[in-house]
Amino acid sequence: MQSWWPPSVLLLILGLASIHYARGCRTLRAVSATNISTWRACSFFLGVFLIWVAVGSPLATYDHELLTVHMVQHLLLMTFAPALVLLGAPTMVLWKGLPRFARTGLSIQFRKPPLQRVGRVLSHPAFCWIVCSATLLGWHIPSVFALGLQSDLWHVVGQASFLSAGFLFWWPVLQPWPSVSVWPRWTIVLYLFLATLPCDILSGFLAFSERIVYPIYLLAPRHFGMTVLDDQECAAALMWTCITIVYLVPSAILTTRLLGPQNSYAGEMSGVDLSCVEFAASDPQRVEVV
Repeated sequence: MQSWWPPSVLLLILGLASIHYARGCRTLRAVSATNISTWRACSFFLGVFLIWVAVGSPLATYDHELLTVHMVQHLLLMTFAPALVLLGAPTMVLWKGLPRFARTGLSIQFRKPPLQRVGRVLSHPAFCWIVCSATLLGWHIPSVFALGLQSDLWHVVGQASFLSAGFLFWWPVLQPWPSVSVWPRWTIVLYLFLATLPCDILSGFLAFSERIVYPIYLLAPRHFGMTVLDDQECAAALMWTCITIVYLVPSAILTTRLLGPQNSYAGEMSGVDLSCVEFAASDPQRVEVV
């Protein structure tokens, strides 16, 4: 705790993002009869706060000494924070917070076919699942894991990759603007189920392994009376439980909606329709987020 100091760069980035989001909310309120609902705004700010908790709070001082804390960081960066931020409709709000000349210039660029194709690839559920699974399993390979703990640079790269993969993973599920809902929604239930498999494999291996998977923790001081093996089993149980519950909630919500009378999910193509930004820039009075 004595060695902890708030990372200034992180605080600056998160602070600027929060200020820009608040500015976008104020702009939407000024130009539209409706605006971002309170729960969405709270969700965004809570997600930003969890990013700080994972990377910039005193909790981060223990990630080199306890695998459980390291797992908490991964869960916050990959599971909780991205979902909460995306629930706050950040793309729409941050877009409206830009000056008009910037929105006009970017809307021209976003309508270009190459960027359209990139958007469709990046938001494709298969691509998102592969990136998320590869990130999770890749950074938990013992040699790569040790590199992340021993090198400050690779530690930052690892945290950034977890956060980025988390945003990619939740994008097809939450589909914030300008995502186009075109895939049958039952496929997202399957998507969430398949996403639990890499987590189950990793957590099961850590929980039932009779050896220390990450020997680097043998050199770290012990806390809370836990041995290294106890710490490993606790981290595995935490991951197993949290992922199962968190993925079950949206699956249950989607299933309920699919079985409801107003089910009308269908489509012909998938991805992010980046040309939607032209609509928002040209006719802000029709923007509505509830």
